[in-house]
Amino acid sequence: MSRSRILGWTSLVAVIALAGGYALWQHGAGKHNGADHTRDATARAIPVKIATVRKSDFPVYLTGLGTVQGFNTVVVRTRVDGQIDRIAFKEGQLVQKGDLLAHIDPRPFQAALDQAKAKKAQDEANRANANLDLQRYTKLGEFATRQQTDTQRSTVQQLTAQIAADDAAIANAQTQLDYTNIRAPIAGVTGFRQVDQGNIVNASTQTGIVTIAQIEPIAVVFTAPEEQLPQIKDALAAGSPKTIAYSADGKRVLSEGTLMLINNQVDTTSGTIRLKAVFENKDHVLWPGQSVSTRLLVSTVKDAVVVPDDAVKHGTDGLYAYAVNQDNKAEFRKIKVGQSIDGETVVENGLSPGERVIVAGQYRVEPGSAVTTTVADSEPSDGKAH
Repeated sequence: MSRSRILGWTSLVAVIALAGGYALWQHGAGKHNGADHTRDATARAIPVKIATVRKSDFPVYLTGLGTVQGFNTVVVRTRVDGQIDRIAFKEGQLVQKGDLLAHIDPRPFQAALDQAKAKKAQDEANRANANLDLQRYTKLGEFATRQQTDTQRSTVQQLTAQIAADDAAIANAQTQLDYTNIRAPIAGVTGFRQVDQGNIVNASTQTGIVTIAQIEPIAVVFTAPEEQLPQIKDALAAGSPKTIAYSADGKRVLSEGTLMLINNQVDTTSGTIRLKAVFENKDHVLWPGQSVSTRLLVSTVKDAVVVPDDAVKHGTDGLYAYAVNQDNKAEFRKIKVGQSIDGETVVENGLSPGERVIVAGQYRVEPGSAVTTTVADSEPSDGKAH
């Protein structure tokens, strides 16, 4: 074979090899670019958290601040003068109605009672003698003058009246003696002791021996704006509205009770109305003087459309939310909302039950943005009021 033909075949093989290599390179580059495009599209999707719009009955509460008060509070004072010879309670003790609290030296009052009884016995003896004289005058007939008979009959009547007075004096002396035993007028918890054993006490003094506060049941007095008065009155007319007492920071439920009354006038200086709720307080979690947060159930919205508060955003044109469609793209929705409590809001317009809404990550989202979603925790918080 000539030299020129060998060079020609060699050149042809080299061209074919180069063409094949270029084709293989182009094929690999195409695959690589396709994978990069897919990764870029995935990287451009914005990660967000979503929650589902749901339909449920939504309780409408009015919130406020209040103070716990004893249902009844009594300052126990002595009703007679004398020396305290015994204190029968401990400070902070739970006492029942009629329990002995203190005892005053009874000897002067016992002596007064004995004297009243002796006076009655004397008057009864005098009446008996007067009755015998009256009988004698009556038997004498015409031998006794009419004046003598009438005078004796009057004497008997006077002594009868005196015995009635003696009975009253005995009852009064017995009452004074009973007052030497100072007893609890109500059931409740005793406070600090104001008078120690051995002291002389007087009925006229304003200082009490101890104060008793009734804590079963117990009351909470709280306020509400006067604008809410119609709602509260309607709720009270329909029954006994549920009232929930929370800790002062509003994080922990303390007790549940019912609204008992609305005060008879609005405070014109603050524009508020005072309310009183009653709690059974069997566990004594509420204590007189304690500050609490309150929630008063005034109505329940049936089949309300509810979303988490985090789904609701404020814009220049009002409130809005982002919904996520089936293609995982964000949709801008203008919404109108109603009541809001415990991290949930009633949506009156703009969203439907079952739709998905963004509750975290909206600051990067625009209408039509592709998103990747994770489900937010939809469980109510511990402080949720049902």
